Amino acid sequence: MIGKLTGMVDSLAEDHAIIDVHGVGYLVHCASSTLSRLSAGTQVTLMIDTRVTDDTIRLYGFAAPEEREWFRLLQTVQNVGARVALSVLSTLSSRELERAIALGDKAVLGRAQGGGPKLATRIATELKDKAPSMMLRGHGEEGAVVAAFAPRGPEADAVAALLKLGYSQAQAAEAVALAVRETGGASTEILIRETLRAMGR
Repeated sequence: MIGKLTGMVDSLAEDHAIIDVHGVGYLVHCASSTLSRLSAGTQVTLMIDTRVTDDTIRLYGFAAPEEREWFRLLQTVQNVGARVALSVLSTLSSRELERAIALGDKAVLGRAQGGGPKLATRIATELKDKAPSMMLRGHGEEGAVVAAFAPRGPEADAVAALLKLGYSQAQAAEAVALAVRETGGASTEILIRETLRAMGR
């Protein structure tokens, strides 16, 4: 099973890239957002999801581990296959996807080609409990979660998730404090959802 490839970008097509690893060319299907970061002749490292069926072996490549994780999670939703999952990740970044699912924003989720209102509703409903935990994972160096300074428990986790989404420490702490007052204390998932709703008003 291939989990990662490092090699030279040999060529690019509309939905895949050929990655040359020591003279072997791997055909890797990628979201358009990943393909847009690649250029022929440059070195690249892609996280890989390998799919084996009776008649094919397909490689799907991602610029970051969380994109691969979302690719896998999206396919746990009824009627979402690899093509639709790649389409969602071509339309939305991992952060946008997390936020849309946490808020149940079906309009944003429905923007993906091959999607639509029914599919967006299923994604929002079936993955709503996954988004907060994904938000607490890192987004690589540029969006790494900074440990929350205060308080502790669900409030600190909610602050850390907002920091990862790009809010400042002050904004995140203030918004979470307001959510705690309004809810009387709640789980991390509820605090994140309520805080994002309040900040989106």
